[in-house]
Amino acid sequence: MVNKRDYYEVLGLERSASDEDIKKAFRKMAMKHHPDRNHEEGAADKFKEVNEAYEVLSNPEKRAAYDRFGFSAGADSFGQGGFENFDFGGLGSIFETFFGGATQGAKRGPRRGPDMSYDIKISLEEAATGVEKDITTERLEYCTECSGTGAKAGTSPVKCTSCNGTGQVYQVQKSVFGRFTSVTPCPKCRGEGTIIGEPCTKCRGTGKEYVKRTVQVKIPAGVADGNQIRLNGYGGVGDKGASAGDVYINVGIAEHSDFKRDGDDVIYELEINFAQAALGTEVNVPGLNTEHKLKIPSGSQNGKYFVLKGKGIPHLNRFGSGDEMVHLNVVTPEKLSRKQKQLFEELEKSFAEDKKQAT
Repeated sequence: MVNKRDYYEVLGLERSASDEDIKKAFRKMAMKHHPDRNHEEGAADKFKEVNEAYEVLSNPEKRAAYDRFGFSAGADSFGQGGFENFDFGGLGSIFETFFGGATQGAKRGPRRGPDMSYDIKISLEEAATGVEKDITTERLEYCTECSGTGAKAGTSPVKCTSCNGTGQVYQVQKSVFGRFTSVTPCPKCRGEGTIIGEPCTKCRGTGKEYVKRTVQVKIPAGVADGNQIRLNGYGGVGDKGASAGDVYINVGIAEHSDFKRDGDDVIYELEINFAQAALGTEVNVPGLNTEHKLKIPSGSQNGKYFVLKGKGIPHLNRFGSGDEMVHLNVVTPEKLSRKQKQLFEELEKSFAEDKKQAT
């Protein structure tokens, strides 16, 4: 008797494996060793071994006999002849049986057009109000000379005689392991189904050419740095019958000299002097699009925040806006005039007298 590996070992399974485990293991091993896919020496023998193991273990009666008696009970014969008489129909057939997909050689559908990317930078004010910008892109379009056929003006592509216009050819091979059918793109027409006798002189038979186009982009209020806007169908054209690609606009927000953005809030640093902080004052605070009056109460401390409700960035795609946060920065003068120094000295004496009286 020829020495054989344990069927469970062949499929990499435990003896307690379920029917689903056996099926999954066979799928994996069949993909790995199928002769249409694996051209290494010995792949066909391994595939035959995998098929034989699956044929036994997937059959409840054969599996029970094998589990009880092994090869000595005649289970050896369960795998005989199964491979040679089994028509796998090439790699595609096994894919369709176990994976529900098409073969590698199946004719592809028309390709969608390529996507494009474009970077644009706007100001913080434009992000707050929304803006329209013109962008110029260079995209693939159908050749104006041949209208996308790829053939010279006055001629047309003709049906490929090798594949009869299907774009794919079938090859059947017989061997000791059975009959294998492979499906591959037609080498004559490269899977297109048609042949161009005289290529267009403008596009050289591609049927497409690059054209510069200017497109107006509407950037909504509330857009943030790093946001992306998609223009559907403004990318390159696809094959005949396929949709065009898209253009992706990558939005960048330029840094602002006066404001910092925090989400939909904006932060403004307001500098005032000691006298204004102590006595209180009213100042004009710049906003993103207009000035706002802000009352600073007496005794305001350095670092205090004042909130101007709804004066920030509009929320994107919803109602309302963020706030403008005014951060108070009480500035200590580095140099004083003689008069200013005298006034501060008098003020310091006044504070000292008030403290003495309070105690």
